[in-house]
Amino acid sequence: MLEDVYIVGVGMHPFGKHGVSSRVMAYTAGKEALTDAGVKFRDIGYLYNGYLGGDPIEGVGFAKDFGLTGVPVVHVENASATGSSAFREAALAVAGGHADMAMALGYDDMLKMGMRMMAVFQAEGPRVEGIVLPAAFFAMWATRRMHEYGTTIETFAKIAAKNWNHARFNPNAQRQSKDEVTYQRVLDSKMVAYPNTQMMACATGGGAACAIVANKKTAQRLANGRPLVRVISSQLQSEQYTEGHIFMGAVVGPSELTKTTAYSSYEEAGLGPKDIDFVHVHDAFPIEELMYYELLGICGPGEGDRLVEEGATSIGGRIPFSTDGGLIARGHPGGPTGLAQIWDATLQLRGQAYKRQVEGARTGLVHMMGAGSVCCVHILQRED
Repeated sequence: MLEDVYIVGVGMHPFGKHGVSSRVMAYTAGKEALTDAGVKFRDIGYLYNGYLGGDPIEGVGFAKDFGLTGVPVVHVENASATGSSAFREAALAVAGGHADMAMALGYDDMLKMGMRMMAVFQAEGPRVEGIVLPAAFFAMWATRRMHEYGTTIETFAKIAAKNWNHARFNPNAQRQSKDEVTYQRVLDSKMVAYPNTQMMACATGGGAACAIVANKKTAQRLANGRPLVRVISSQLQSEQYTEGHIFMGAVVGPSELTKTTAYSSYEEAGLGPKDIDFVHVHDAFPIEELMYYELLGICGPGEGDRLVEEGATSIGGRIPFSTDGGLIARGHPGGPTGLAQIWDATLQLRGQAYKRQVEGARTGLVHMMGAGSVCCVHILQRED
């Protein structure tokens, strides 16, 4: 278990296709987190910048906008798990006694990055990622699930509709429907790659998110009447060889990767799946969330469909997933995605999530995958 690591501040710049520069988004999220914590940038002992696009050293330049304090600045990159990995590094810096307080800041603009990635793939010559795009991989995963367990396209649509509806109450979400989204509306949207429709696909755009962690003494001093939010587990794993292994184009790696990382996190925290009150996952498409119900131990193999039908994973249900809208509706800019999960989880545990609040939330699990493939899992807990 991590010793004495607490989240003292969080901030976000709204996700979306708003045309705002990465520099402005990063500054906005960082300043909001500093204000939320009630500290100055000079109080930060380490800064971990997480981004996939942009120039190699631009994160150091962006840090200067907060002040020239001599703070160590480190660029973290781990595909979709970049923000989660930056957060882990900040937590480890505090746990190791290297700083009383550390900041993890993630930002990106997936629209700009997409063009750059395509250019890289073309320059390297033929490769599977340049031919079979992520939507196709997730489509194959979904149709396999339909074949093995009888999962219907309606189940996938209900997961997506749930996340769209959760995002309606998240002011930082990219997709905010004025009206309640029905699963039929999701089904009626344009088909991308069967069985995935446009409203089932994750939203891509720009955004930024930030989290500040501190040791217990500092967290208590900054609490200002708010409950403390402790990081009780942090696990990061890469894939291991399994039978039928896919070395390229797996997008999120073998399913076993999520299971082994999650159970290592449970062991570190001294908890189990039944102790978790809400969950954030890498839900680029509904098939991912459905599979993670089972891989995280929330239910048994093949039982995830029943959770959807019961409404168990909606806010107000037994174990809400993607309470901020998830990748599908909150959005997935890349670098800040994992930190956006931390933002929402922290507000949930403080009791500040308003209309998307999970009643009585005390323990949350935050999960992110990174193509390459890596898995990062954190467990956060309210400490009264």
